[in-house]
Amino acid sequence: MPEFEAKRPYQKVGLELRNRLMKQEYRVGEKLPAERDIAQMLDVSRTLVREALIMLELEGLIEVRKGSGVYVINAPQSALMEDQFTGGDDIGPFEMLQARQLLESNIAEFAAMQATPNDIIQMRQAVDRQIAELAQGEGSQDGDKEFHLSVARATQNSVLVEMLLESWQRRDQSPMWKQLHARVHNTNYQHKWLKDHSEILMALQRKDPAASKRAMWQHLENVKQKLFELSDVDDPHFDGYLFNSSPVVIEQKQ
Repeated sequence: MPEFEAKRPYQKVGLELRNRLMKQEYRVGEKLPAERDIAQMLDVSRTLVREALIMLELEGLIEVRKGSGVYVINAPQSALMEDQFTGGDDIGPFEMLQARQLLESNIAEFAAMQATPNDIIQMRQAVDRQIAELAQGEGSQDGDKEFHLSVARATQNSVLVEMLLESWQRRDQSPMWKQLHARVHNTNYQHKWLKDHSEILMALQRKDPAASKRAMWQHLENVKQKLFELSDVDDPHFDGYLFNSSPVVIEQKQ
């Protein structure tokens, strides 16, 4: 079986950290440096470090202790082999969210020009479902998913719908995504997504492409920021950044 070859940015960072563990730069029982220090040391973003640590966590090499930090619990004995990598072709959760942000903001822009009255009804029903799920407090996010799919369907473009469905399927099947959420215990943030969805819906109802694009972009920016903040183990007061991701300004034609 060949040695594991990194395909994604977080995997390269993960392998670098793994090699340092194998060289015993950090020994079993020791605490790793803070994420911001690792990011500076390797000249990468904190999001890549966060994803790389999740990779090592899934391999059973480190343990995340909320409010304390990340500790080495096992040392790798040899190079990582392809069949030993538990992540498969998994995408880092923040890289996935960034891709969705680029895709779905443009979907919302196009949907504002294409949406029919029935499409708007479908979006309202998805929001209503989300309200009911939040009231029940069962943790279901079917309404959330249905809202995003209803926006994609409003483009009247089946390829865009399929692309969005694939991104949700990859998320649902992702060990990295599940492990990230294992750190998140407070789900009150989901009420913020309901507000975001309402703003997207209002922009779509007005048939305003620029506002729809900005609202969707900001929604997924909020998702990235909040999940990064809630999954932080170094410092409860997040003071970093995710991406330079200001919304693209859409000029209105006169």
